[in-house]
Amino acid sequence: MKARIGIIGGTGVYDPEMFELEGTVRPHTPYGPASDEIQVGKLKGVPVAFLPRHGRGHVLPPHMINYRANVYAMKQLGVERIISPCAVGSLQEEFKPGEIVLVDQFVDFTKSRRYTFFDGPKTVHIGAADPFCPEMNSLFAKEAEKAKVPFHNGGTYVCIEGPRFSTRAESRMYRAFADVIGMTLAPECALAREMEMCYTSLAMITDYDVWADHPVDTATILRTMAENMDRIRTLLGKVVPKIPEERKKCSCGSVLADAGA
Repeated sequence: MKARIGIIGGTGVYDPEMFELEGTVRPHTPYGPASDEIQVGKLKGVPVAFLPRHGRGHVLPPHMINYRANVYAMKQLGVERIISPCAVGSLQEEFKPGEIVLVDQFVDFTKSRRYTFFDGPKTVHIGAADPFCPEMNSLFAKEAEKAKVPFHNGGTYVCIEGPRFSTRAESRMYRAFADVIGMTLAPECALAREMEMCYTSLAMITDYDVWADHPVDTATILRTMAENMDRIRTLLGKVVPKIPEERKKCSCGSVLADAGA
C-alpha cells in the first residue's frame, strides 16, 4: 500500500466517515516501531496514510514518541507531504482558543529527543530557515478563508519537552518570541525535512497558557479540541483533494541537495 499524503494526527483527527480505510500496515524501521499501525485508505478519493502520533488510546506522552520511526515509516509508504494536526496553547492575546494556526516558524526547547537521521559517519546540515511547506500552508490558508474557519496565516510555535505544562515564569518568557506552545512539533518537523517531505502544521489553539492566569489542564484541552475538531476535518476534506501530485511550488523535495548529502 502506498500514499503520497500522510497525516500524523493527535486526539480526535481520524474520522471513519470521511476516511475510506483500505488496510493497515506496521512498517519495520531502523529506528524501532512507530507509534501505532498506519491506516491507509482514501480521503475524498486521494490515497492517504494516517498515523496516531500518541498511539491509539493516547498511550505515548510527547517525550516518548518515536518521531524518527514515525517519519521514516511514512517515507517507506511513499509519503511526500505530511499534514500534522496538533493541540497548542496560546501565548498571545490575539491568538484565541478555537482558532487554527498555520505555523511558519518554530523554536525548539526540547531536551532529550533524537533530533536527526544523520548520526554519522557523514555529517549533514539541512537548511531550516523556513521549515514549513509554503505551498501547503498557502492551500490551507485559502480554504480556511473560504470556509470562514478562524485561523492565523503564520505564527511561531515553541516546542517544550513535556509532559508537564509550563511554569508561569517559563510561559512569560516564551511570550517574548512565540505565539503558541506545544510538545510535539520538534523534532517531527525537522525529521520530515531531512526526508525531503513537505510539512504543514494545523495547530489548534485549545487554551491560553498560564501567563494569562488561566488554569491549564488536560480536561480543558481535550474538551476544546473536541468542540473544534470539525474545523480540522473540514480543512482536510477541502485541501487534500487539491494538493498537486507534483511538487513544483516548493523546494522541500530538494533539501538535501545543498546539505552535503
